[in-house]
Amino acid sequence: MPIAPSPLPRRQVQRHSVQRHSVLTVPALAGLLALSAPGSLDAQAAGAAMPPRPTEAIRARSGMVVSASDIASQVGSQVLASGGNAIDAAIATGFALAVTYPTAGNIGGGGFMVVRFPNGRTTTIDFRERAPGASSPTMFTDSTGTYSSRIHHNSHVSVGVPGTVAGFELAHRKYGKAGWKNLVSPAAALADTGFMVPTGLASSLTGARTKLQQYAASRAAYYKVDGSPYAAGERLILADLGRTLGRIRDGGRDGFYKGTTASLLAAEMRKHGGLITEKDLAEYEAKERAAVRGTFNGYEVISMPPPSSGGVAMIEMLNILEGFPLKEAGHNSPKYVHWLAESMRRAFRDRAMYLGDPDFSKPPIDRLMSKPYANSLRATIAADKASPSSPADVTQGYESDETTHYSVVDKDGLAVSVTYTLEAGYGLGAVVEGAGFLLNNEMGDFNGKPGLTDSTGLIGTAPNIAQPGKRMLSSMTPAIVARDGKLVAVVGSPGGRTIINTVMQVVLNIIAFDMPVQQAVNAGRIHHQWLPNRLTVEREGFEPSTLEALRAMGHDVRVGGQQGTAHSIAIDAKTGERLGAPDPRDRDAGARGN
Repeated sequence: MPIAPSPLPRRQVQRHSVQRHSVLTVPALAGLLALSAPGSLDAQAAGAAMPPRPTEAIRARSGMVVSASDIASQVGSQVLASGGNAIDAAIATGFALAVTYPTAGNIGGGGFMVVRFPNGRTTTIDFRERAPGASSPTMFTDSTGTYSSRIHHNSHVSVGVPGTVAGFELAHRKYGKAGWKNLVSPAAALADTGFMVPTGLASSLTGARTKLQQYAASRAAYYKVDGSPYAAGERLILADLGRTLGRIRDGGRDGFYKGTTASLLAAEMRKHGGLITEKDLAEYEAKERAAVRGTFNGYEVISMPPPSSGGVAMIEMLNILEGFPLKEAGHNSPKYVHWLAESMRRAFRDRAMYLGDPDFSKPPIDRLMSKPYANSLRATIAADKASPSSPADVTQGYESDETTHYSVVDKDGLAVSVTYTLEAGYGLGAVVEGAGFLLNNEMGDFNGKPGLTDSTGLIGTAPNIAQPGKRMLSSMTPAIVARDGKLVAVVGSPGGRTIINTVMQVVLNIIAFDMPVQQAVNAGRIHHQWLPNRLTVEREGFEPSTLEALRAMGHDVRVGGQQGTAHSIAIDAKTGERLGAPDPRDRDAGARGN
């Protein structure tokens, strides 16, 4: 269930020098546990009126962490202040989000990490979930061979082999600086000791009662004995999750993929008809992959390769849009939105046609990201008329909005962009009995059945059909922007299929319209994904006359709710300060710097 987003007051960060310690000290850990004290809640938790969206980013001289949970951002910021680098802070923030942002923060899911080193070198870590060994192309059909949405999205069969812990371990082993235990300990302590429920989480748990309370372990973890939800300001203790995090702290990846935790997860699968075995867990591997890179008017855009579709699709769209006078047209003007929608329409069709796990197929990413290919697509866009989209072309399947993104930059300029997810809000909704963590339902990102493509949004093209060990296609688009060898911004967002378009618009706001980062994050957004043939715009940020002009061009314009939460960081080109911009659409978000 989506958290109803609304703005929060942003705490101003005191500027101070980084304390150079190689580990997270006991006093520092004690300080992190103070986050769970009642006094740490914003006035909003006591019923204060919500202020307008922030207009300025939070500044810091050395390091910055921006995430969907202010508590998790503080955990990451403390790691930076204690001498850890951005990789360390990203890992600590990710583990903390598994405690304080359970709708998407996870150890039972997976995702992607994009890294840019101070010398300009880049890499990525792919910790996307994998299909269990017992998977098959027709696994989402019932006994009659008919496609079943329930099996595909709402059963233990929909759970992929989790990748987050392995991904964090790989990133730490290759590029981390601080001790592993010091990165997991804050999250384990928060789960063990408990934390004060912030307003957004309280609202989310209230809205998710029907989903979560169908599973006894989920009901026991996230609700009171009488089944009522926790209110903002009440303490939530997650003892089983704390013990699981303790095993990860002490045993590294083996503390999750082997031993007690693996046995508990495999038992959960057997009990509920799922497919994951202890062998599947032991064999899971995260992968380091080369980043995809594109250019736009002198800026370099760095993002995730397949099995994420986000980087390829965004670069394809930016190449198309580079040939239009965007700034001259005006931000969110009818002409600009028309060009955006038409570039989105074409990239999403290519996404469905060609992209999948590169270990199982050979997507033509060089051609899709080439300037000549973009020129040919741009030539098909009419100046004042929407293109058709037909069910006879490739349609788009389901992908949940419930993901989370966070950005980290350290004092040396090492930049990390992480997007990870459980798929739907709270994933499957099932907590592993005795282990305390939520299961993903990421298998729902595979196509439902070979050849089954119809106007309802089902898709059956070959690149993303389920197979043993295969990673499902994703829209997650963690991204980093640079120019002339210098870091410019770290961007990303949740939002299912809208992720690609959200990230691209924030990037364009910064590099094509010269917006300060907080304004770039706050600005109104649009979405088009080929089929359904619909242009969705956020309720705020668009003039009625703009919508009417778009309708006159033939666009089916729908006014929707809020799109994405792009927690971003920019670098002040003059001072070198890190500018943290939490997206006010996420009410528990926070930027923390040092």
